[in-house]
Amino acid sequence: MSDFYQNVFEVVRLIPPGRVTSYGAIARYLGTAGSSRMVGWAMNLSHHQSIYVPAHRVVNRNGLLTGKIHFGSPVQMQELLENEGVRIEDDCVVEFNSLFWDPMTELR
Repeated sequence: MSDFYQNVFEVVRLIPPGRVTSYGAIARYLGTAGSSRMVGWAMNLSHHQSIYVPAHRVVNRNGLLTGKIHFGSPVQMQELLENEGVRIEDDCVVEFNSLFWDPMTELR
């Protein structure tokens, strides 16, 4: 497993319950702004880590649950977020801007 993926997992583990971030925000925080897709690939592998990675808290830049196909069922990502109090409508986080967790500001 690459150091990049491990770094992504470490950042994702810091996202508080009930908050979400984006692939791009994680990439920017790690100093690799053009690597949003690599963050997505890391999220695909996160389900196989021995230490839990809350990948359901990572969405696209518009709050869309684009990674939902990589969960156990088509609704599992939404259910995990809703269990944390995040409202979802049409596969999109409601009030995305107020729930957005930016590692650039939260972790500095």
